[in-house]
Amino acid sequence: MLYETAQDWREAAHKRVLFFGMSGLGKTYISQMLRDAGNWFHYSIDYRIGTRYMGEYIADNAKAEAMKVPFLRELLLTDSIYIGSNISFHNLTPVAAYLGKPGDPDKGGLPMAEYRRRQDQFRTAEIHALLDTEYFIDRAQRLYDYPHFICDTGGSICEWVNADNPDDPILKELSRHTLPVWIKGDTAHTQNLIRRFDKAPKPMSYQPAFLSQVWEQYLADNQCREDQVDPDAFIRWTYAQALAHRQPRYQAMANWGVTVTADAVAAVHDTASFEDLIADAIDARNA
Repeated sequence: MLYETAQDWREAAHKRVLFFGMSGLGKTYISQMLRDAGNWFHYSIDYRIGTRYMGEYIADNAKAEAMKVPFLRELLLTDSIYIGSNISFHNLTPVAAYLGKPGDPDKGGLPMAEYRRRQDQFRTAEIHALLDTEYFIDRAQRLYDYPHFICDTGGSICEWVNADNPDDPILKELSRHTLPVWIKGDTAHTQNLIRRFDKAPKPMSYQPAFLSQVWEQYLADNQCREDQVDPDAFIRWTYAQALAHRQPRYQAMANWGVTVTADAVAAVHDTASFEDLIADAIDARNA
């Protein structure tokens, strides 16, 4: 690991951490808290995806919808208006809206072939964004003189790595420059996430093999065609399975770094308590 002992961590002039785990357990909360402290640079993988790697896809999709409206079509063709996404750390809706949901087009669903194409675009974008971490570590120090660095990853990082492979190109690169920190939830957290998702289902990114499995099962169980699938019903049905699918993948990734609980993260209120949290996690791993 980048910091072999708690003392190494406490004495490090440049502290670099990478948070991973299920969305909704505190990755962005702790990242923003540290950023607001003034000495930490916050690198958001989802923000990088939306601005650097998928920005044109998102804008072009919005333009395609606008072109269906004669009034807007004329303005676009004459370069009289501009259409773009307003992505921020706090608003990543344009990325989720572009990913979309598969199913009935009358309910806003996408054909599965198009949905898979966008999923593949996201996978490629996320891998590139993760591998940009070293560049942003250098940029944060060289341009802005930030001593410490946070990489705030998306929930789907576990889908693109093989944590059991010591030569996995993504994990090997990330662990060279950061300390991976798994924010682990318990059963109560998982049930709360499912309830939250059920109230407001959002698009997600899935491993291709997993997506094929759940899609085929859903069609068979509901005896429906692709264009008859209710998009929200499908992603609600899939969400709990996706969490169960990801949990052992996160567990395997934890061997590359340290583990902290979501409750412990929620109790962190300043940089000192955060440094204590990580030091304790390193001690627990070494024990």
